[in-house]
Amino acid sequence: MEKGNLSINSENFLPIIKKWLYTDKDIFVRELVSNSCDAVSKFKKLVSLGEATADEKENYKIDVFVDAPKGTITISDNGIGMTEEEIKKYINQIAFSGATDFIAKYEEKMTEGNDIIGHFGLGFYSAFMVADRVEIDSLSYQEGSKAAHWTCDGGIEYEMGEGERTSRGTTITLHVGEDGKEFLDSVLMYSTLRKYCAFMPVQIYFEYEEIKEEKTEEELAKEAEIKAKADAEAKAEAPELGTDDLPEEDNNRVPVAINETQPLWVKNPKDVTDEEYKKFYHDVFRDSDDPLFYIHLNMDYPFNLKGILYFPRLLNDANIIEGEVKLYSNQVYIADNIKEVVPEFLLLLKGVMDCPDLPLNVSRSALQNDGYVTKMNTYITKKVADKLNSIFKNDRSQYENFWNDISLFIKYGCMKDDKFYDKIKDSLIYKTTNGDYKTLEEYLEANKDKHENKVIYVSDEKVQVQYVNMLKEQGMEAILLSAPIDVNFISFLEYKALGRISFARVDADINETLKDTTAVKDEVLADEMQTLFRMTLGKDDLKVESESLKSSSVSAMMLLSEESRRMMELAEMYKQVQPEMAAMFADAKPEYTLILNQNNSLVKKLGKIKNDASKTELTELICRQLYDLALMSQKSLEPSEMSAFIARSNTIMEKMLED
Repeated sequence: MEKGNLSINSENFLPIIKKWLYTDKDIFVRELVSNSCDAVSKFKKLVSLGEATADEKENYKIDVFVDAPKGTITISDNGIGMTEEEIKKYINQIAFSGATDFIAKYEEKMTEGNDIIGHFGLGFYSAFMVADRVEIDSLSYQEGSKAAHWTCDGGIEYEMGEGERTSRGTTITLHVGEDGKEFLDSVLMYSTLRKYCAFMPVQIYFEYEEIKEEKTEEELAKEAEIKAKADAEAKAEAPELGTDDLPEEDNNRVPVAINETQPLWVKNPKDVTDEEYKKFYHDVFRDSDDPLFYIHLNMDYPFNLKGILYFPRLLNDANIIEGEVKLYSNQVYIADNIKEVVPEFLLLLKGVMDCPDLPLNVSRSALQNDGYVTKMNTYITKKVADKLNSIFKNDRSQYENFWNDISLFIKYGCMKDDKFYDKIKDSLIYKTTNGDYKTLEEYLEANKDKHENKVIYVSDEKVQVQYVNMLKEQGMEAILLSAPIDVNFISFLEYKALGRISFARVDADINETLKDTTAVKDEVLADEMQTLFRMTLGKDDLKVESESLKSSSVSAMMLLSEESRRMMELAEMYKQVQPEMAAMFADAKPEYTLILNQNNSLVKKLGKIKNDASKTELTELICRQLYDLALMSQKSLEPSEMSAFIARSNTIMEKMLED
């Protein structure tokens, strides 16, 4: 029996691994199983290169066995195996990486790129996060090799001698300590395997032995209750195989296969049906709704990237937090929503991305190469834009049907990524008050005779219905921009247009087309009406204008200039996100303009009775009522204002009955 010390510089390296290298204790499952997967991949590669021989019917697999009574977890494969010298090199000398050495040796002969997972080294030592002692029993594929056995109790000392394994491959046995006892539970181990290994390219089987104890009926009932809860949680967490079956408590059962070795993203898109795409989406993301559409990513140069991005329904801002893009490396799960990898705006989507060339650090939790990520971001952005442009050009009716569901994502993406905006800008559409959809160019062309290079928009059709109806009466239209994101999106579009296009809400101004140009304005009456309203309302700075509108049904309108409203919106935004900056807008007040329609019969009658002393009370009531009605088309009245409005309405109706 050989004894020795691991080739490391610190006797305290295992605590360092536990505290700094890996953040999640369950990561040992990913590392050890992926190492076994790596070993199988290496052997299959050697067979394909003629460097090794194997039975044509060889069943390549990885077995995971939890023996709770003995307190052990065993991971066994029939991969390449290791000689005693290789164990010394790849395990004892921690600085070496088995996969790196393997690829360097066979680089010229490999035709499928780097398909070795390859973190056998430090990754192996993640086992000590849950184990007090770890054993390796391995037999190399090389002819004449002898089985080798290695054991270490977590210090820097190890023992090595002859092993017991009689078939090619490696068996790793973890003698679980106090830090890892929960992984002796079959449900937790099963769900952890599903989390990290659900799509690994080598078939994985799970088997376990439960602790059998004689228990009272009360204890059994309590245990059943706890297990039922754990099963439910495991099923909710178990991601990706499209089945909710968990292992049965039966010592005589066959091992359970826990992974799909050929996930949908590795297949040729031509060989995948729409139903298969949808089923994969439902299984992986547990979303009962169908996705709107999807993009199958498949790139081999200058980097290897495969995956599927799904577009779920994004009906409001709350859905932003529900995106989920799962990142894999050679079918090994890495993490969700790594922002350095996935363009930020794509985090609104759901999908899987497999990036075997991704330059991750040894813990696979951080990136090491910004240049690679930039190229990948550019490619993904282009693919998404190309897909959207293709649907817009080839099936515009479909595009318009799901526009309301994806517009939030597209607008957010445009503002976060200039490259995305440049590619997608000609496919941006907007619903109009006529119920159809137009691009900005189409809208401007259709309305150039009425308001050239100006976009009239509506932020709330119900509140601004009076203005919308006036536009419709004159054959005009506005576009609907009612989402909270549109406040910023409007400014973004104006910035991109470099002053060539301006946006104005429907109640920001009166378009000349709405005015009755044949009517003669009574300037004296206009001045008198302004004086009347200022005195009645006690608002000396109120701006009141009299106009003759083509529509006689509108009595009064309240306008708020686009500039003033945007200032108020900016003040409100700072108040919400940066309260300390709100003081900058302390003196900001909305600059309303009350428009009285001289073609309206009520306004005409008000003009006649305004100087009648016997009608003073009625004149005041009508002035206040007109003002509130106009203001309500801009915003909701304050509680005190609404109470006064209701009381005043009752008084006016009483006076009508008296007359």
